[in-house]
Amino acid sequence: MAEVGRFRAVDDFDDLITANQSFAADFTLGGFDGVAHAGVAIVTCMDSRIDPLRMLGLDHGDAKIFRNPGGRVTPQALEALVLGVHLLGVKRILVVPHTRCAMASATEAQLREKVGTSAGVDASWQSFGVVDDQVAALTDDVKKVHSHPLIPDTVAVGGFIYDVDTGLLERKA
Repeated sequence: MAEVGRFRAVDDFDDLITANQSFAADFTLGGFDGVAHAGVAIVTCMDSRIDPLRMLGLDHGDAKIFRNPGGRVTPQALEALVLGVHLLGVKRILVVPHTRCAMASATEAQLREKVGTSAGVDASWQSFGVVDDQVAALTDDVKKVHSHPLIPDTVAVGGFIYDVDTGLLERKA
């Protein structure tokens, strides 16, 4: 397999491109306008156990979804939420970290060690945004959204923990 710079040849992605072609052959989701039709925005973790739309009974086009490690309200998440509120019909915001999250179950030092070992280089300089107290961090994140000057008080904001073993949400903030 040929390498180009740091990237391997396209055949590393053949299975995904083939799956995409099958998906596109019966594609019926075109024509959406980009507005969150249910008026919902979700900030959640990148964890593959989370299916943000299905966990809330939503469909394609219903919500704006921002994902990052730990489901934290970062400056980039706030930027997305402001755009969602003012341009894309968002009226309700859910901040949703989850149980058994690596960001809440390891220390910064442990993650740096694991990543450094995997990468074969020193990762002691990299920050991963570990969460010591998930409920306190969630409460803080909800306050960040509520207090943002470009997110009006008319927008409902809630903080929930998603249980990856039961599929249930529990409101915490």
